Amino acid sequence: MSSVKKAFLLFLLFVVLLPSVLKDQLSVFAESDPSGQNVKNVILMIPDGFSSAHAANYRIFKEGEFVLDSILVGMMKTHSKNSWVTDSAAAGTAMATGVKTRNGFIGIDEDGNSLKTILEAAKEEGKGTGLVGTKSITDATPAAFATHVHTRQNEGEIARQLMNKVDVLLGGGERNFLPASSGGVQEQRNLIKEAESSGYTFVQTKSELAEVKPNVEKLLGLFADNMMAAEIDRHRTEEPSLQEMTETALALLRRNNNGFFLMVEGSKIDRAGHAHDPAWVMHDIAAFESAVITALEFAEKDGETLVVVAGDHDTGGMSVGGYDEYRAEPEMLRKVEATAQFIAQCFNSERTNISEVMKQYTHLDVTKSEINELYRADIEKVPYLIAQIVSRSAYIDWVTYEHTGVDVPIYAYGPRSSLFQGVLDNTDLPKRIAKAMKINF
Repeated sequence: MSSVKKAFLLFLLFVVLLPSVLKDQLSVFAESDPSGQNVKNVILMIPDGFSSAHAANYRIFKEGEFVLDSILVGMMKTHSKNSWVTDSAAAGTAMATGVKTRNGFIGIDEDGNSLKTILEAAKEEGKGTGLVGTKSITDATPAAFATHVHTRQNEGEIARQLMNKVDVLLGGGERNFLPASSGGVQEQRNLIKEAESSGYTFVQTKSELAEVKPNVEKLLGLFADNMMAAEIDRHRTEEPSLQEMTETALALLRRNNNGFFLMVEGSKIDRAGHAHDPAWVMHDIAAFESAVITALEFAEKDGETLVVVAGDHDTGGMSVGGYDEYRAEPEMLRKVEATAQFIAQCFNSERTNISEVMKQYTHLDVTKSEINELYRADIEKVPYLIAQIVSRSAYIDWVTYEHTGVDVPIYAYGPRSSLFQGVLDNTDLPKRIAKAMKINF
């Protein structure tokens, strides 16, 4: 038989056998995640502003495997209805409702119609509900899961709508729950008092959160006037960690016999990206990882809990390596002991202590030109210059001070986790969560 005939016969054999091979491969995925498995609880975790570059830098920073590495299942597109680059409001709305909307809109479509969220659908099924974050709990991402407003700036109205719809609310933003006045006219009710009168237990500090009894029905924890502290600065406050808030939320919500839906946001990863502060980024990812470990341990023990992790968008366009060299040294960021914002506040009014302060908090010997640049800069630019110096030392560069439109990783663990494999749109997320939970959405 000629070599040409042999090649042709081999090709025919390949064509005939390929479908069965693919079928066998797909059956392996199905067997590892049977469609009949019950999903009673869902923990959706959102590292705000997080991309694969964050994951890579964090792995080097940690000098070990990222806990999320082992449960990577796909990637997610993030664009909004009116832009290839989304804001957090439109991204959160898509991830909560399954519908694209315009940047700035919360829980409504582009025509202003209210959209049912996955949290509201879970509530209708009698499940417990929770929102946890490290910015204000009225910020865009948590707001998108339970409220409906035409602008994300209307945080007083967002706070009002959260009441009695969400069983556990933990984060910052106390000011949005308190009366505000303008020209002597009160513009907002005291929502904290209203919450307490309707059955919420209210806490304000880490120690108060630790004392919450497991039989508490509803919990409102507001630990900062606006945003909570960056993880690297948190030890200077009385605020709980994201892990501690997650543990408390799970301890309370697990008591619901119908199950629960909990959204946990690592909110300050995004703020660190906007600030181009790589040490802040790494430490807030570490805080998020600790919360993820808590969720995964709960899911492993429970057996009926699905954990899904996906960023809402990328912030900053952070690189792995840069500055015209084939080098990346994010591990040096472990030496940095504060955010650039905090370090800038430690400079005296004459800025004569720049070298000493930078050495104390970054362990870097700044150059004369860097000192001169910090000395001459306008006060509002100083934190950005400090962050730039730290970034350069780690060979991390940045593309923008805003968001980018790159795809972000999706991670999933537990029953029905195979639903999240592949390249998905952010609108697919709540639809597949609803399918896993077998709830009407």
